Amino acid sequence: MAEVLFPFDWRAHHPQPNSHYLRETLAHTLGITDSRERAPADARLLDDLVRFFERQEVAPGRCLEASGEAWKNVYVLEQGIARLYRQSPEGKVCIHHFFREGDMMWPVFARSRSTRNTLCLASVEPCSLWVAPFDLFRRLLQKTDHWNRFALVLTEQLAEQALMREVEQQTLSALDRYRHMVSDYPELVERVPDYQLAAWLGVASATFSRLKHQGAE
Repeated sequence: MAEVLFPFDWRAHHPQPNSHYLRETLAHTLGITDSRERAPADARLLDDLVRFFERQEVAPGRCLEASGEAWKNVYVLEQGIARLYRQSPEGKVCIHHFFREGDMMWPVFARSRSTRNTLCLASVEPCSLWVAPFDLFRRLLQKTDHWNRFALVLTEQLAEQALMREVEQQTLSALDRYRHMVSDYPELVERVPDYQLAAWLGVASATFSRLKHQGAE
């Protein structure tokens, strides 16, 4: 079983140093204002949320959430890249999404919050993460009537991206999908290993090598 990152003692919540990035990201994602003068209720909500988070540094390839286990945490990615994927019993990997700086990672689907979870989350690069217990995070947003907007906006974004990838899988050749990937996601092409890009594109590693050669012509 993969080692999962559960590093914290949640009996004591203390504001973390250097949390300005975290506050900015949470305010932007929630659509609220971090101003004690203009929006004191929003500022107090951010104060409470930040107390739940702790900053962690993880190495490449670290398992953050594992299939067969309930997804326990919510993450804010300050630096690095992470991947969301499924792995078959035979070891075949299907990558659904790459997360980059400024993204939030959380169990979007109810199934992921139970032992029926089939999704895995792992770091691709060395990552700086802000991590908090998902249940505490969700309860506070529900209490302050922010949960529905938060969940709807991020779910719509992921659903739209998944739909576009499915359309491309069904209507474009592998070479055209590769060219779109290079054009639309140059930073991922630069930073993510080829074998993971191949799994994201839905082709074998050997096929991906041929596509790189053809795409450079």
